[in-house]
Amino acid sequence: MPAETHTHFESLDRQRVLEIVQERLGEILEIDSSTIKETDSLVDDLHADSLALYELFGALAEEFGERTVGTDAEPEDLEELDLVSDAVDYVVARLA
Repeated sequence: MPAETHTHFESLDRQRVLEIVQERLGEILEIDSSTIKETDSLVDDLHADSLALYELFGALAEEFGERTVGTDAEPEDLEELDLVSDAVDYVVARLA
């Protein structure tokens, strides 16, 4: 469970969302989050499988709230995530 959750979404900018996505991916994939680049392919570069992507959605829902990422996420949403930046954009769009 993250040390802090982000209930004041308006104070988060895209860079902070990227950092959070990198942190969560690092935890899930058991890699150093500082090596994760926004341009990395989730599957090809980071070797994330569908379970890891599902875990990422869960972690982001925990971080930002269910209404932002979790309960309305469809399997098609997971399939559309190719790059780390896609995951960031997905969250940012729902924070707006």
